[in-house]
Amino acid sequence: MRLPEQKLRFPSLIMCCGMALLLAPCHVAWGGQEIGNPSQLVMEPAQVQLNGTRATQQLQVSGILSENNVRDLTGAAEFTSSDEAIVKVVDGVALPVANGTAEITATAGGQTAKIAVTVAGMETPTPVSFKNGTIAALSKAGCNMGACHGSPSGKAGFRLSLRGYDPALDIVTLRTEFFGRRTNAMAPEESLILTKPLMQVAHGGGRRLHKTDPGYKILRDWIGEGLRLDAESVPDVVKVEVFPSKRVFQPGSDRQQLRVDAHFSDGTVRDVTAIAVYSSSNESVATVGDAGLVSKHTRGESAVLVRYLDKMETSYITFLDDVEGFAWNNPPENNFVDSLVFAKLNQLQILPSELCSDEEFLRRAYLDTTGRLPTIEESQAFLSRSEENKRALLIDHLLDTDDFASYWTLKWGDILRSNSKKLNAKGVHKFRRWIYDAVRTDKPIDQFTRELLTAQGSVFENPPANYWRASRDPLDATETTAQLFLGIRIQCAKCHNHPFEKWTQDNYYGIGAVFARVGRKTGFEKDDEIIFVSNSGEVKQPRTGQTMKPHLLLKGDVDVPEGQDRREVFAEWLTAADNPFFAKVAVNRIWGHLMGRGIVEPVDDFRDSNPPSNAPLLDKLAEDFIANNYSRKWAIRTIMNSRTYQLSSRKNDFNDTDEIYNSHAGTRMLSAEQLLDAICQVTSVPENFKGLPVGFRAVELPDPPTDHYFLKIFGQPQREMACACERSNESNLSQALQMINGPVVHNKLRDDKGRIAAAIAAGKDNATIITELYLAALSRQPAEEELAAAIKHVGETKDKERRMTLEDVGWALLNSKEFLFQH
Repeated sequence: MRLPEQKLRFPSLIMCCGMALLLAPCHVAWGGQEIGNPSQLVMEPAQVQLNGTRATQQLQVSGILSENNVRDLTGAAEFTSSDEAIVKVVDGVALPVANGTAEITATAGGQTAKIAVTVAGMETPTPVSFKNGTIAALSKAGCNMGACHGSPSGKAGFRLSLRGYDPALDIVTLRTEFFGRRTNAMAPEESLILTKPLMQVAHGGGRRLHKTDPGYKILRDWIGEGLRLDAESVPDVVKVEVFPSKRVFQPGSDRQQLRVDAHFSDGTVRDVTAIAVYSSSNESVATVGDAGLVSKHTRGESAVLVRYLDKMETSYITFLDDVEGFAWNNPPENNFVDSLVFAKLNQLQILPSELCSDEEFLRRAYLDTTGRLPTIEESQAFLSRSEENKRALLIDHLLDTDDFASYWTLKWGDILRSNSKKLNAKGVHKFRRWIYDAVRTDKPIDQFTRELLTAQGSVFENPPANYWRASRDPLDATETTAQLFLGIRIQCAKCHNHPFEKWTQDNYYGIGAVFARVGRKTGFEKDDEIIFVSNSGEVKQPRTGQTMKPHLLLKGDVDVPEGQDRREVFAEWLTAADNPFFAKVAVNRIWGHLMGRGIVEPVDDFRDSNPPSNAPLLDKLAEDFIANNYSRKWAIRTIMNSRTYQLSSRKNDFNDTDEIYNSHAGTRMLSAEQLLDAICQVTSVPENFKGLPVGFRAVELPDPPTDHYFLKIFGQPQREMACACERSNESNLSQALQMINGPVVHNKLRDDKGRIAAAIAAGKDNATIITELYLAALSRQPAEEELAAAIKHVGETKDKERRMTLEDVGWALLNSKEFLFQH
């Protein structure tokens, strides 16, 4: 058995430990990690049952150094069997030899641990199971990955189902295609399925197997046994478990051997560590080898996704380090958000930044809540206040404004695909007004969602029915609804089981069955459409041909009585307080809007292999969100009042590499609409949008214009996708050119009715005009050196030249990072 990650035993180490037993506790380094002085050794599993010749058992040895300090010593331990004629241990794996009982002893760090082993069934033939062995071996070697033979068209004429989701197809491919050359039962070692991944024959995928791999033995034996098909009695895998499921390692620990058990439909449990597939969510923190050995690279957290056939589980591993000079400074905590964020930072030895200034908070708060900059008058009023709670008072004020409702309506309009191509112009206006009223009155998000999902009637008279005008078929509705309200990108399960998640084709089409009876017909008014519940309509699973029942994730299929709207059943399940997805997805979106990055990022991509950066924080936010009647204003107010939200974007020596744990404010470019509105506000020259009154803000647009170049190049989405990812926040050369010499900036700065021209006409001096420009653009007064430099640039110029030099100052401000970025 090839387990190179664990071949870390050396005679000198064993001799040293033997001497240490006579003299003092052992404190030897192995493979770069110290064994330490464990007070206790624990070997798992506590008992081992090996049934049949193919059974194996990965052992795990942990050293207990203190109550909160557990160190994996599997690779350092010396294993002995009380009877090697019954069971032997090779590289930490127990292997059966003959029926009977024996005891395995592990020794490390001067401590020992023992477990009992029972071996049975060695006299009974145990042929390789195609579905439980052969497919697992192909997955382990990567043969059926999407980039290899698991792609829809296969590779080089050889096609397998992705991750083995369709065993029937794989049987045909392996047993009968290519004149049987792929599998040679008379000479198994000569089968192309073996010689190619061994690189004995040229293989475009490179070397995928070694003869010492467990997967090689499985494939070779299956072929040699005559390419057997499974009997009906062969059980199916129902779940997998990974051990440990979660572990936090103190400084000095740098590895963890995982153990994976598969549970089968007949009640049996088998160790599948050697043929499970592993991947790390954060390879900069830790990587995981083929044998399930997790190796640390730096401090941080990583979720290790473990896959066996179509079942998955996750192990959450945290590696801590001592950071030189670190001392927790006990920053004040405003609410539970700070308590949970700071606990994580303290654990990882990351110091939070200082509190942001009032000027920074003012600008940040206005942009996050209203999408616009504060006016000069608003800035001066806030900065002149002396109350200790003036920030909280400002938040309360902003959440009660029409501008707040308009800006957060824009956010919902984007992901609900509110555009005139799908809804027509009147439908867009009606839909926007309904969303606006919901945000303005703080309609509970669970009620908001139920009204969307169960809407029927005229899309003009009942605007939430436009949700079903945008989603034209059950499958589109499945993908949209799952992404919006479950945070699941379930699209991959349309053609095959999801390769990186637990969701299957049955899950996908079962949800589709919920929406299969949404009917549509032409309304009485022009361009109107009537949404109604049809008496018929089903969804079939394309691979099996089965008519699907309505399905609720993690709950199962449900029987909905005839005449009842299936959507109502789904919506009640979705918005129930015990739904494991809905509240978390909602608060995570809000957190992502305010902080620039979700606790789960992307905000609509919840999966085991993409864990939250702070799970306790997400759990608490969701719990309190439910307790506060799903109030978006409660969530926004809570987050914005936290010290975490109000931290400076300036980093320190201890958080300069942190981008996910909220130790400092994130910086991000203003959105397209925010930026255009900000330029208009600073220059006092409004934008003219076709068909709308002068002064209409870009964030209030009911429908994204298709011909507005500035908005387009700065990433305004066209609302074709129910994904926040459609809005681009990537900077590019076109954006830079537009700001440097584009018509929007230049024309507004030079406008005869603009701020600079009006200030000159009013007889204001240079210092006053420059100060107003700073207040308008940056929500602060210029520093002494900034004011001096600007006044020097203007100099003694007069008339037209003076105006041009002041426009230069305005241009410089509009092109500064401080203006372009939210910070």
